[in-house]
Amino acid sequence: MLHLTNLTKEFAGRPLFTDITWHLKKGERVGLVGDNGAGKSTLMRIIAGSVESSSGAIQFARGATAGYLPQEGLTTRGRTLFNEALSALEGLQAIEKELTELTGRLTESLADDPEHDALLDRFGHLQEEFRLRGGFTMEAEVGTVLRGLGFLPSDWERDCGQFSGGWQMRIALAKLLLKRPNVLLLDEPTNHLDIEARNWLEEYLCSYPYSVILVSHDRFFLDCVCSRITEVWNHTLSDYHCTYSRYLTLREERISALREAKRRQDEEVAAMEDFIRRFRYNANKASLVQSRIKQLDKVERIVIPPERKRIRFNFPEAPKSGRIVMELRKLTRSYGPKTVLDGIDFTAEKGERIALVGHNGAGKSTLMRVLAGGDFQGGERIVGPNVAMDYFAQDQADVLTGDRSVYDEILADSPYDSVPKLRDILGAFLFSGDDIHKQVGVLSGGEKNRLALAKMLLRPSNLLLMDEPTNHLDLNSKEVLLDALRSFGGTVIFVSHDRYFIDHLATRVVEVEGGCIASYQGDYEYFLARKKGEEAVPDTSRKGEVSKGEASKSEASKGEACLAPTLPAPLPPLAKDERLRKREEEKLRLKEEGSRKKLLTELEKEIGQLEAKLSGLETEMAAPSFFADPERSRQGGEQHLQLTEQIAQLYHQWEDCHAR
Repeated sequence: MLHLTNLTKEFAGRPLFTDITWHLKKGERVGLVGDNGAGKSTLMRIIAGSVESSSGAIQFARGATAGYLPQEGLTTRGRTLFNEALSALEGLQAIEKELTELTGRLTESLADDPEHDALLDRFGHLQEEFRLRGGFTMEAEVGTVLRGLGFLPSDWERDCGQFSGGWQMRIALAKLLLKRPNVLLLDEPTNHLDIEARNWLEEYLCSYPYSVILVSHDRFFLDCVCSRITEVWNHTLSDYHCTYSRYLTLREERISALREAKRRQDEEVAAMEDFIRRFRYNANKASLVQSRIKQLDKVERIVIPPERKRIRFNFPEAPKSGRIVMELRKLTRSYGPKTVLDGIDFTAEKGERIALVGHNGAGKSTLMRVLAGGDFQGGERIVGPNVAMDYFAQDQADVLTGDRSVYDEILADSPYDSVPKLRDILGAFLFSGDDIHKQVGVLSGGEKNRLALAKMLLRPSNLLLMDEPTNHLDLNSKEVLLDALRSFGGTVIFVSHDRYFIDHLATRVVEVEGGCIASYQGDYEYFLARKKGEEAVPDTSRKGEVSKGEASKSEASKGEACLAPTLPAPLPPLAKDERLRKREEEKLRLKEEGSRKKLLTELEKEIGQLEAKLSGLETEMAAPSFFADPERSRQGGEQHLQLTEQIAQLYHQWEDCHAR
């Protein structure tokens, strides 16, 4: 389908690729990976024909076409959404127009007309081509693609100019998918998609009949779509015929082997150079010296590029908070006549990592703003005791001051005692050397996001509200952010469209849909399983929140909590043994959950009693006359130490029980 031969590309004398030879077979789905600036997007633009290579050749199979979706910058206006998407099928539209013209001519033509047979033959040929290329279903295909990418039928007659930048990229993606090129080139296609649209695109690409080359920072997406990973590294392309997760393991093995080969080569070269240096002027060994010199000239030196730089950081230690960190009661948030949150109840407990999911516009960011202290029309927002909150908004990078330098921007919000650590913090987020003097206004989207995240390290907090923190971060940066959040001792409530990130961080998933919220205890895979048709079990662990089981009650309950969306039709019934097994597993889970909650309640009660006793003792010890009696003061000190150790031990048991 595609063959690259001795391809070289240089920018200002710096090589991106050097003599690469690479081929793509029909039907292959290749994930293009590599560090930022390695040349992934440049390679795709060279294949698409929008950038010329310095040397080498590109060959496509006969009749093959290539279609390229860049990361950003495409806008359309002047036509309705549906007509703009339909314009991608201009070849079919031209056939349809000619068929209409031929129908008119055949109607007017007589059977004995000399041109009649030729017209009829042409009509039959075009009609068959129209059928084979899907002409009779092209409007339905357009509708399927638009719906899959998140456009509502009510949007189809809107002018394209009314859509924002992210939706403009969806329009461009829809047109490209409808064109169905033989080589589909997608540069970060998931950047502007929510989870539902990503899932749809994943299924679409898995069944795509031609070849796909894509760049993505979504690890789960790469794992599901691609069966071959091509790494842009060291000015060449390296192939791994496996998933992205497997590639990470194989790459480390390959780099380790390369380092070992480099070590052995360096030893051999050093030995030959030492021999030449020692016997260069020894006439008896002149032939041996010349032999070593020739061997040295023939050695093809192994070059290992510098190690990939990674963000390495930990959030400041979280101050202790109460068990209930945040609570919303019958809260309503509206924008004019549109109610986004309708009488919702929500509770976040200490140590939870809660993912908010739902389609674009469902109200996830609105809920995050309310949790962060934003306006609402009705209900209550209750912040727990000793809560120190930090909020990373979806547009957090936009609130940075553009005319400041990177260092001045972080210095402006830094406490006095954190000033000596600022350069270390910036270095952890890849701002080193002269980078700290860059103007914020000239930073890329990813650099601004990293700077905004760095500012979150300045003050300790125990509640992190993070709306799309992974936007513009590459795969390595996402992995390190994920590790940092998993080791964070406080509570995290976050929005992300990265399924891998959600699945490896969330301990609970809360779906925002139709003005309501539905809580699912567990990770994202459990949430998906529940969504696929199994009858929901009411989540009794969250008093006041609407679970899917509760949301399906009669209309009479509508005054207390609005209905959550109806589940799709259930899957075919399971076999009897499977049903019994699942029922026993559910019983065991509920039993263990009940025991855990009972133990938590007992521990909390005992902790409360001991803390009250300790508080009374400390009040007594604060009196000036207390230490007048040496024996009483000694007993008081021992009792204080004993109570402190007991409370610490109970807290440790409580944390272990809560983490189960």
